[in-house]
Amino acid sequence: MTDEHLDRKVRDADPYRPEVIANLGGAAQDLLEEIMSTPTLETVTEPPGGRPRARRHLRSSLVSAGVAAAVLAVVFGVSMVKTDQPAGTDASPEVSSTPEAPITYSAMVLKAAEQNPRLLINQPGWKATAVYGFTKQVGAITFTNGGRHLEMNWYQARQYDGYHQSRLNVSKPEPVQVDRWPGELFRYSADEFAVMLRPRDGAFVEMRTSGGWARSDFDRVLASVVRVDARTWLAALPAEIVTPSRVTERAAAVLADVPLPPGFDPATLTIEGVNDPYQFGFQVIGPVGCGWIAEWLRAKEAGDDAALRRAADALRGSHTWKVLHQMNAAGDWPEAFWETADQVVAGKPPATYKNTITCE
Repeated sequence: MTDEHLDRKVRDADPYRPEVIANLGGAAQDLLEEIMSTPTLETVTEPPGGRPRARRHLRSSLVSAGVAAAVLAVVFGVSMVKTDQPAGTDASPEVSSTPEAPITYSAMVLKAAEQNPRLLINQPGWKATAVYGFTKQVGAITFTNGGRHLEMNWYQARQYDGYHQSRLNVSKPEPVQVDRWPGELFRYSADEFAVMLRPRDGAFVEMRTSGGWARSDFDRVLASVVRVDARTWLAALPAEIVTPSRVTERAAAVLADVPLPPGFDPATLTIEGVNDPYQFGFQVIGPVGCGWIAEWLRAKEAGDDAALRRAADALRGSHTWKVLHQMNAAGDWPEAFWETADQVVAGKPPATYKNTITCE
């Protein structure tokens, strides 16, 4: 029997499958209740706004197999935590907390979580600081520890061959394993590495470091990566993530001090999957900026001076939009937005603005 077959049997025997009610408390219950009430999930794609350069810390850190449940119980109010374990070994201990009203898992959301790789770093100091995706085996999580970052991206298994062929141009692969999951390590430079795990359960994972890593440090982190159950993985998502049912409410908050271009309806925003505030922010503000630039171009062409002034005032005023300043602490997209807006106001709209600020 292979490890994968064994894992499947362990997962099938899990008493906390989607049809079972679990007791959660505190922030974790609020988060999971909202996530699991989501009625539908759709495929997401790589966010055109790119990845952030630095992210805020999350409230999750799995410290060791023996205390993982205790950490999540303290931080998230999780009543019980269990990692995927091969038969004959001890699962993470159950940790009790004050029970609150039970919640019913959405089978669809639990299924989506179970279809994802669900990998966490079981080492002190590492925290999930960014997330996007979550649907149909596509998504990413960035883990941060001080100045080090490790990004885990997962994709559909059918894309593996293309990615793998590309990585063969980076370096000669070295065989590795991550929690009994075979893969290959590639060196981008002396201090930057990537690991591609082979397809499993319809998906494959690529882990990529930031610069400044020693190979020995990367090996230690790889040795501490664990595959966990769906509930543990969901609880480890950043508490500030935006799930589909929160889009309308969060979009309204983001747009509170943002003038809207003519004809723009926030209800038409299509934002899929689960996104942290940075990824959500550019998916909301991008269409607004594009709308104002389109209005500026229209007014310029039509000789509509009043409309031209309104569009210019809105774009100029983007330097005061609260959401962009919040995002600017986490990534470069706001700077690109402001530079583009300033060029338009100066009468020199860049031909590439649609790509720069992610117009649909």
